[in-house]
Amino acid sequence: MFVDHVDVYIKAGDGGNGMVAFRREKYEPNGGPAGGDGGFGGHVIFKVDEGLRTLMDFRYKKHFKAPKGEGGGPKNQHGKNAKNLIVDVPPGTVVTSQETGDVIADLTEHGDEAIIARGGRGGRGNTRFATASNPAPHHAENGEPGDERNIRIELKLLADVGLIGFPSVGKSTLLSVVSAAKPKVAAYHFTTINPNLGVVASGDGESFVVADLPGLIEGAHEGAGLGDQFLRHIERTRVLIHVIDMSGMEGRDPFEDFQKINDELRQYEYRLTERPQVIAANKMDMPDAEDHLELFKEQLEDEIPIYPISALSKDGLEPLLQEVAQLLQTTPEFPLHFDHAEEPYTYAIDDEQPFKITRDDDGTYVVSGPRVERLFKMTDFNRDESVGRFSRSLRRMGVDDALRERGIQDGDLVRILDFEFEFVH
Repeated sequence: MFVDHVDVYIKAGDGGNGMVAFRREKYEPNGGPAGGDGGFGGHVIFKVDEGLRTLMDFRYKKHFKAPKGEGGGPKNQHGKNAKNLIVDVPPGTVVTSQETGDVIADLTEHGDEAIIARGGRGGRGNTRFATASNPAPHHAENGEPGDERNIRIELKLLADVGLIGFPSVGKSTLLSVVSAAKPKVAAYHFTTINPNLGVVASGDGESFVVADLPGLIEGAHEGAGLGDQFLRHIERTRVLIHVIDMSGMEGRDPFEDFQKINDELRQYEYRLTERPQVIAANKMDMPDAEDHLELFKEQLEDEIPIYPISALSKDGLEPLLQEVAQLLQTTPEFPLHFDHAEEPYTYAIDDEQPFKITRDDDGTYVVSGPRVERLFKMTDFNRDESVGRFSRSLRRMGVDDALRERGIQDGDLVRILDFEFEFVH
């Protein structure tokens, strides 16, 4: 089965917790703080493996979690950093955020790597918090939470040339006779339900990769038929071979087919109409094909090269392949353009507003925001000193003043994530 898109949940490792410890050596009963820092959590890293061709492995495993960092130890021992989780993906993989649609990574070459979720740093041990006024702190941080996100993984084939056209116009047959590919060929629509790749060698020694993609129908850019799957894979191609059935055996008009396919390309994104096209006028061995071709040339206003061929009898293929090879030499790559690509692995913190306050239906004040929530998760609420430090941090961030501006009164409930407490002036 060819799997080319899948939704996945990933979670980077949390940092290890810092430790509260003190030196208890002989003759040094008050030796001072000695709690070590926690280790870093593991990243989730996607790495390209050229041996993979589909996303089949993700069909059965859709949750990936990197290990957590080790906690700090006594005698200022630093916790062990966790190993990164390496996930192999095929060339041509694009990773996007499900929430925003922003692109996180575009992986094309063998060995390419991208950190998709960054592990949290280790929490600091109590040694880090010793000061002249507090030489023996009973406070340490919990590890920073690792990134977690829901992502969409899409595979967009790495082909130089794409075969486009309506179903049953002969695309699969053409690929099978110009390359060693063996796509399924049958006399019914949508025989090709999965993309097929073939390496083609032209007469002048040039070689290139051709993708035979599922046939288009009207409305494909909106997902009708198999067109949305087809269009995903055409984004990386540099030249399009537009295969048209000139026999008219199914009662379709060749020029009307040509216009409909190009209209679908125009309505899809990623500048597909900027790619040069070559028209392969197929099935020229059939009756009336010559007449249809002459009429087609009269109706065609664009200067697009037309090559009469018969994929079945292999007539006229060499001039077509030579033209495509020449176009590939002069046509640059069309990189995937993303208008709103996010800066990966950064927290979306607005320095002007590091938190926001809302109110639930039950009257509870809800404080949220990446900075506040991260501070909450890194606080050990089992230690009074840590709770006091958490409270002072909120005050310095301006949370108390903001709550007063919203009209909070003594005894009103405030919630941060799943933690509720009473507000006291």
